[in-house]
Amino acid sequence: MNSFTRRVGAASARRPWTTIAAWVLAAVAIIALAGTAGGAFADDFVAPGSQSEQAMELLEERFPEAAGGTALAVFAVPDGQRLDSHRPAIGAAVERIAAAEHVTAVADPFAAGTVSGDGRIGYAEITFDAPATHLGPGPFDAIAAALEPARGAGVTAELGGDAAFINAETPTSGAEAAGVVAALIVLLVAFGTVVAALVPIVLALLVVAAGVSGVTLLANAMDVSTAAPTIAAMIGLGVGIDYALFITARYRENRATARDNAAALADAMASAGSAIVFASGTIVVAMAALALTGMGFLISIGLSTALVVLGAATAALTLLPALLALLGDRIDRGALPLRQRRASGTAWRRVAHRVSRRPWPYLLAAVALLLTLSAPALSMRTGFPDAGDDATSTSHRRAYDLLAEGFGPGVNGPLLLVVDLRGPGAAAGDIPALSQRVAADPGIASVGEPQTSPAGDAVVFRAVTTTAPGDAATSRTLDRVRGLVPANVSVSGMTAMTDDLSRHLGRMLPFFVAAILGASFLLLMLVFRSILVPLKAVLMNLLSIGAAYGVVVAVFQWGWLKDLFGLEETLVVPSPLPTIFFAVLFGLSMDYEVFLLSRIREAYDSSGDTVDSIGRGIAATGRVITSAALIMAAVFLAFVANPSPFARMLGLGLATAVLLDATVVRLILVPALMTLLGPANWWLPSWLRRRLPNLSLAGSAWRSSTRPSVTPPAEPPVSRSGA
Repeated sequence: MNSFTRRVGAASARRPWTTIAAWVLAAVAIIALAGTAGGAFADDFVAPGSQSEQAMELLEERFPEAAGGTALAVFAVPDGQRLDSHRPAIGAAVERIAAAEHVTAVADPFAAGTVSGDGRIGYAEITFDAPATHLGPGPFDAIAAALEPARGAGVTAELGGDAAFINAETPTSGAEAAGVVAALIVLLVAFGTVVAALVPIVLALLVVAAGVSGVTLLANAMDVSTAAPTIAAMIGLGVGIDYALFITARYRENRATARDNAAALADAMASAGSAIVFASGTIVVAMAALALTGMGFLISIGLSTALVVLGAATAALTLLPALLALLGDRIDRGALPLRQRRASGTAWRRVAHRVSRRPWPYLLAAVALLLTLSAPALSMRTGFPDAGDDATSTSHRRAYDLLAEGFGPGVNGPLLLVVDLRGPGAAAGDIPALSQRVAADPGIASVGEPQTSPAGDAVVFRAVTTTAPGDAATSRTLDRVRGLVPANVSVSGMTAMTDDLSRHLGRMLPFFVAAILGASFLLLMLVFRSILVPLKAVLMNLLSIGAAYGVVVAVFQWGWLKDLFGLEETLVVPSPLPTIFFAVLFGLSMDYEVFLLSRIREAYDSSGDTVDSIGRGIAATGRVITSAALIMAAVFLAFVANPSPFARMLGLGLATAVLLDATVVRLILVPALMTLLGPANWWLPSWLRRRLPNLSLAGSAWRSSTRPSVTPPAEPPVSRSGA
């Protein structure tokens, strides 16, 4: 692999202007196409094979008018007033809403059952000609503007309902730019020169701009989740900077040993470049594993993120060597005058040897810390976010609160019962008795009037629960209702769909985790030709991911430090988040493992001393990996300021895992475990060694090594009893 990346880098460096021009033209073309031919993002929340999916398919086939999405225009007046005193203004708003794109009908906001008991709050149901997940934000912008006549008359007017919540545009805080600035500061400190610091930033911004535009184009061919661009940009920015950092740092390290620029760049591409191939490969494998869930929106997130990561790796292997070849000695321009240079890696080597002298205490302390941080994850409650979880600054959240105040919380997520009258034993005359049975359930507040399809072969009616859509009690009510109805009746609606989705993800998570662990173990075994090294990496990454889960639960679910993170209230963890977390975090965690272990293996091949090779590997990568972790953490923490709770959880969890990987795992667990294992780190059965392809990263010494798999170290072992 190192010869392949060396050749790719050398080819780009020989023709730098051609390479740069190709990249710029490709990026401009993708960005321009995205602006003209890019698709709209849509979330497909249907769990494959679920009852809610069957109900929606039946409606789309026989009763498409009832399969369209719905939203609610909510009107309210202050205490002591009545809504009907503002009929002209509200009527004008309803007329303007009816003229909006995709709107097929707007109900009377003053009809029976749509005005609260005190006459203060009312709503008009808006029906669309397409499912809620396929509407996009356009119609809702027009509807929001149509509410202005009512607002001008002193009426509070908000737009809520499932369709409005699903299609609400995710606001940004602007803090993402602060993450880029923080990354630049870290790079300035790490490299000590302005030019060297700017190269990774410029590269990453180009990759993210082109990558997110590519995701927009992808939305023209398939349903792509609204969360996909945010996650892809977050990961792409972090890995784009990191990959460029690793190669640039290795290049400058090689130049410092008096090698000419061409040789220094070739060696950097051979070592750091090949490590990037496998580091990015672990992320791509992890994101591709999201396809195992069968969930459309998760598949789109995985595919989008994988595309951006592949773009970042490709840019690091082609565009970066072209830039470095053009810059030459100018890479050291703009040196910081106040920076004090110290002996490279001395402090990191001391840390590694200190841990190696007493591996057991350090190992147990590190494991205890990670297990303590992971403990809150045992009480994780997952659910699906609804409008009630969003910030009160959003219109759909204010509409949610007004509806709950006037009509009870269940009106925000009614159940949709779909009756197949073609089913065996089904008859239209059974509908009244069915409605009465459902209405008698203690979790049901009311049941609506049945609607019959034009062909008379399907009936739809709604049941409003007494509890909010995201409450655990609502899930139990859903189970009871499904138990009450015959086989020809399916229960759907957004509340039922998201409940089915959460259960499906819960069933699929063990298989998903097992697939990622197995694939990553095999990939690392191929790279490092070892059994214990990949096993150790997998176990340590599980610990850091568990700790990230625990921190998210403690902050968002338990409310610890919630004021620090600007939370208005505690939240359940969205059910898709553990799956997305695991895929992203496992891939990112493996990045540092690959870079560190490849340097340790290089050192071991030259010395045969486990402790010495650990010290040399950590010394060589200490500053670079620490800088990379700080950059990733800065990028991810910037998303904690995002108004979206989903983006906040994702940002905090990713930052936590990255920081733990770069400190507790790399500085304590790796040297402690590898010291205890000794030469057995690199053990591989001879029969397996002969059958595995050689994909090593470290260069010719590694490839040609004939050292036995397990031998005593060349130098006296380090005492484990001393300080």
